Amino acid sequence: MTHPEYILTLSCPDQRGIVHRVSGFLADHSCNIIDSAQFGDAQSKLFFMRVHFALEDTVLGDTAMRAKFAEVAAKMSMNWQLHDAHRKPRMLLMVSKIGHCLNDLLFRYKSGLLHVEIPAIVSNHTDFYQLSASYNIPFHHLPLAAGASPEAKRTQEDRILEIIRSNEIDLVVLARYMQILSPGLCQALTGKAINIHHSFLPSFKGAKPYYQAHERGVKLIGATAHFVTGDLDEGPIIEQDVERVDHAMDPDTLTSIGRDVECVVLARAVKWFVEHRILLNGHKTVVFK
Repeated sequence: MTHPEYILTLSCPDQRGIVHRVSGFLADHSCNIIDSAQFGDAQSKLFFMRVHFALEDTVLGDTAMRAKFAEVAAKMSMNWQLHDAHRKPRMLLMVSKIGHCLNDLLFRYKSGLLHVEIPAIVSNHTDFYQLSASYNIPFHHLPLAAGASPEAKRTQEDRILEIIRSNEIDLVVLARYMQILSPGLCQALTGKAINIHHSFLPSFKGAKPYYQAHERGVKLIGATAHFVTGDLDEGPIIEQDVERVDHAMDPDTLTSIGRDVECVVLARAVKWFVEHRILLNGHKTVVFK
């Protein structure tokens, strides 16, 4: 018999007895812990925990378990979420005219390497319409002309929000979507939108980062996956990686290497999000790998 499985994530003021309270609750309600990780941050004075467990008591239902744990959580001022481990989060991909991250995520999805559903792809260009069709994923072309008026941008973003709502999207991934989101849209997507930045933040922001890096003679290039906020490229960082380069490489070679790094970094961030491994800690993240 296959038992229901859940992932509990929580943060709260650090104090004695948190692990005991949580593990005791699960044991008392016929739950078997499959995996558990925790971290106490001495700076923020917060405690973070992720527990993957199986519910072996067929009498205790989902609603009753949540209600009972809410009583424990309230006593310790917990900010918590309980996720069905078997449910596939629903992910919206957004892209412009550079498609390596989109193509990589779609391949991982189709290969079963990402535990997600992808009900829609949004783009301000038509370049990847056929790629989307090859995966049987609806493609939404929402053009936005250069220098578009605030009204036009608002109309386009309203349509994006409509797609998010109608498809019950859990995660929005900016897979090289080269439009700056408005503060309102960033606010609406707080904690559930991930961007890949083609540099090792905070260095080399803006256009052609690999050309900037080449001009400075860098020896390392990298990529950064972070949550989207109203402060451009300043959201909490989820994952970063680098590759060593040298003086013999031209900007195009750096770009090629950099794009490979971007794909890997973004895929890791998405995987950790859908596995509920990322918890926000102010302007930082805790990632239970």
